[in-house]
Amino acid sequence: MKPKIEDVAKLAGVSRTTVSRVLNNRGYISNETREKVQKAMEELNYFPNDVARSLFNKRSNLIGLILPTTSNPFFGELSFYLENICASFGYKVLLCNSLNQIDKEEKYLEMLLRNQVDGIIVGTHNRGILNYKKQGLAVVAIDRYLSETIPVVCSDNYEGGKIATKLLISNGCNHIVLIDGIGELETPARLRRKAYLNVMEKHGKIPKIYEIPGVFDPNSHLAIIRKVFSEYPEVDGVFATNDLFAASFINEAKRRGKNVPSDIKVVGYDGTETAQTLLPELTTIKQPIEAIAKAAVEILLKEIEGEFIDFPLETKLPIKLIKGVTA
Repeated sequence: MKPKIEDVAKLAGVSRTTVSRVLNNRGYISNETREKVQKAMEELNYFPNDVARSLFNKRSNLIGLILPTTSNPFFGELSFYLENICASFGYKVLLCNSLNQIDKEEKYLEMLLRNQVDGIIVGTHNRGILNYKKQGLAVVAIDRYLSETIPVVCSDNYEGGKIATKLLISNGCNHIVLIDGIGELETPARLRRKAYLNVMEKHGKIPKIYEIPGVFDPNSHLAIIRKVFSEYPEVDGVFATNDLFAASFINEAKRRGKNVPSDIKVVGYDGTETAQTLLPELTTIKQPIEAIAKAAVEILLKEIEGEFIDFPLETKLPIKLIKGVTA
């Protein structure tokens, strides 16, 4: 039979109220009394009921995290940092993989609200889900515009796109392709495309964009990349808006007997630890993933405490060029 708070009080020689005050860190408790209670808890192997404590404190100490899929290296690394940082502040994380499906995202949101999470961090593509605007719900978006009132944390996508495109041009590329996701999505990441278009126009070069509909589907990557080679054989430079696109392109180029970087130069985007480990030769734009996670959690906690007054609605963090040998 599981020990109860009354058992702890009896063994420690204190009242039930005193044990409750120790558990919830409320009111003055002498060090001697606190040590008695903690010792009794250890002897009885007693663990406090988090649900009951959340009702008492009016806080669940739970953070909801909705991401497209943690199988993607960027989101996997992001969730790692988010969970660690939340834990350092005493919060647990409920992780949801939405697969970018709006119905699934809505169901996860409902589930998180039923579990009375204190706040939600969102990294999915879908916009216009009304519950995100629900009054009193603390929400922070990562690289996504969810509404005009929800703060966004992202890397400096425009600067990253500009550096990538200018690098390819400075290395002698004349037929530069942008490989990106579907263009209808309104996200800060779309600024990578805008930078590409602006730099290409400035240098008098014709932009060529290929969109991959299944961002997380390797078969979709391959189909579009094969289309690039068949429709635009003169391609000599590629800016891929994430490292998975870049890796897929390099693999197909090698299969076709093309040399990277002699025949085609390639620049990716994200710079995750996974990509740098598996493809260390890749030249890429590194996002400050740990700093993005830290900023998102700090802003969310300010919202939870009702102190969100000094943060801008969009927080851009600096990127870094990782110079490999592919460009």
